[in-house]
Amino acid sequence: MPKQSMLEKYAALAVNVGANVQKDQHVVVRATTENQSLVREIVKQAYLAGARKVSVDWSDDIVSRLGYAHQSVETLEDIPEYVVNKAQYAVDSGACFISITSPVPGLNKGIDPQKMQRAGIAAMKKMSFFQTHMMGNKTQWTIVAAPNTVWSEQVFTDLKGEEANEALWNAIFQACRVTEDNDPVQAWEAHNDTLSKHNKILNDYQFETLSFKNSLGTDITLKLVENHVWAGGDEVTTKGVKFNPNIPTEETFTMPHKTGTNGKVVATKPLNYQGNLIEDFWLVFKDGKVVDYDAKKEKDTLKNLIEFDEGSCYLGEIALIAHDSPIQNSGILFLNTLFDENASCHMALGRAYPMNVKDGTSLDQESLKALGYNHSMAHSDFMFGSEDLEVIGTTKDGKKVTIMKDGNFVI
Repeated sequence: MPKQSMLEKYAALAVNVGANVQKDQHVVVRATTENQSLVREIVKQAYLAGARKVSVDWSDDIVSRLGYAHQSVETLEDIPEYVVNKAQYAVDSGACFISITSPVPGLNKGIDPQKMQRAGIAAMKKMSFFQTHMMGNKTQWTIVAAPNTVWSEQVFTDLKGEEANEALWNAIFQACRVTEDNDPVQAWEAHNDTLSKHNKILNDYQFETLSFKNSLGTDITLKLVENHVWAGGDEVTTKGVKFNPNIPTEETFTMPHKTGTNGKVVATKPLNYQGNLIEDFWLVFKDGKVVDYDAKKEKDTLKNLIEFDEGSCYLGEIALIAHDSPIQNSGILFLNTLFDENASCHMALGRAYPMNVKDGTSLDQESLKALGYNHSMAHSDFMFGSEDLEVIGTTKDGKKVTIMKDGNFVI
């Protein structure tokens, strides 16, 4: 375990910067059973911040795997009403959400991917109101991470047990700007200011398209929705409360037009999806849709992501991140999208964020779709940035502007 003082700083960062818990607010913490120490500290910090009530939703990845292995598809697809009612209660009570990710990469290897897909679709259909609430920024939410031994040993293959956990804790703290002698809240205020300046530069251009090329085979052009909004760092709820959805974050991101992507993109990092690592994969798009793909490992898992629903074969996000960034420079492959997406430019298959188009959080779904918004129950980021990536933006009047060269910003 890390020093108590570091755990307190990290928990306070999640509460005060991530979720920005408001006085008398209900707080929901979602975590696995591996992360009791961090959960308890977050609960304490939430009460110190003035929370009215803090609820903890526990899960266990091993138990979940056993369920996938032994339950029938029909049982897995039967989502109890009490699960739906619990989520509805949290929404109705004005709760904010703090989620702790602690993945076990490769845990679900050997599980029938179709079974997992059908279970996932059933759950998301029942919980679609909750996803709409969260992705529409109707409340504050944040995701932070905590190690478990299996994950730690896969990241640091030369270490075992507590040594591996300690190494991963240190890497997480570094990526999240938490040190022994700093004030992480102040550090994040400065970081958010930097990201805000990046967003303003890109928003002022209002590029019509972005084109990406590198030596690995990526050669792709994305059309952006009209009146798109670049975001990154802190965000604002529909009630005007600031929060940081991801800790850490290095990205500035916006909304591609659903039918405006053409070309090939080659992934540069593995994607952990449904407990399986998809490795060395590429996608070809035509008029926004994935029309061809391959992967050296877990191609069937990639197939299930692409075919999850009607919108999962289209893009919902494009994000720019300098190759010369803290997480990339650490040289650590975290095997966790929360970190790895912040080491590399990335795209997301699936649902777009309404906040990435002007006045989007106040529009209904049909109005958003008319603007080029992609709707899906899925949202999965994959990384394609590289040290030789070139990004060129084209304005509405045809002017070409180099945004990134050799993987780094030049504007």
